[in-house]
Amino acid sequence: MAGHSQFKNIMHRKGAADAKRSKLFAKLAREITVAAKLGLPDPKMNARLRLAIQNARAENMPKDNVDRAIKKAMGADGENYDEIRYEGYGPGGVAVVVEALTDNRNRTASAVRSYFTRSGGALGETGAVSFMFDHVGQIVYKPEAGSADKVLDAAIEAGADDVQSDEDGHVITTSFEGMVEVAKALEASLGEPESAKIVWKPQNLVPVDEEKAASLLKLIDSLDDDDDVQSVYTNFEVSDEVMQKLTAA
Repeated sequence: MAGHSQFKNIMHRKGAADAKRSKLFAKLAREITVAAKLGLPDPKMNARLRLAIQNARAENMPKDNVDRAIKKAMGADGENYDEIRYEGYGPGGVAVVVEALTDNRNRTASAVRSYFTRSGGALGETGAVSFMFDHVGQIVYKPEAGSADKVLDAAIEAGADDVQSDEDGHVITTSFEGMVEVAKALEASLGEPESAKIVWKPQNLVPVDEEKAASLLKLIDSLDDDDDVQSVYTNFEVSDEVMQKLTAA
C-alpha cells in the first residue's frame, strides 16, 4: 500500500506515543522559530510561520509553546539553525531523504551517517536520490472536512494538482510554488487543515520483504528520534499484513 511509505503510518507514529510528545513539540517549535526568524513574526504576513503554527495546533501543541518559539526567534541570543537535506540508501536500495534543522552541522551529519551505516545503508551526496521524488505541497484534511466530491471540487477550484480520499481523510497535492495560495483558498472553503507542508513524494515505490522492512523502520525510528531531524521520506512499499506485524512488535 502506497500510504505505508511515510505519508500515514510512519510519519504519524511518533505523534501517537505520549513518551515522544515532548520531542515532537520540540521539533515543531524549532520550525516555528526558524520560520519567524526568516520572516516577520506575524503569521498573517509570514506564510511559512502560518503553516508551522497550523501544524503545531494540529498536534495539540499548547499556545504558550507556540508563543515562546516565536519570541525565541526575536531574541538577540537565539540559536541560528541551518536547513540541511541528507540523502542516501537504506536496506534493499530504498531511497531516503532526511530534512534537518541544526545548530551544529558536524554533529548532525555524523549522527545521520551513523544511522544509515548501522542499518546497512549508506549516506550519499546531495542529489543522490531526491530526483526519485517530487518536491510538492501536501495538505491533509480529516474525513469530517466533507465528502470526496466536496473536497475534490474545492481542490480544483483552489488550483490543486491531485486529491486522494479514503476513510482516513483527504490528501491534497499542490505544486511547490502554489502551496501557500492553494492552502489559503482551501482554508476558506474547507476550514483549517490537519496539516499543510512541503514534502518529498516518491515517484515510484520499491517493494521490500519483511526483513528489509524491519531494518528500514529501525532506520526511520533512529532518524525520527534525533532532535535535529525534522522529516524523513522514503520510497518503500510493504503489504498491510507485514506493516501490521512489524508495528505491533
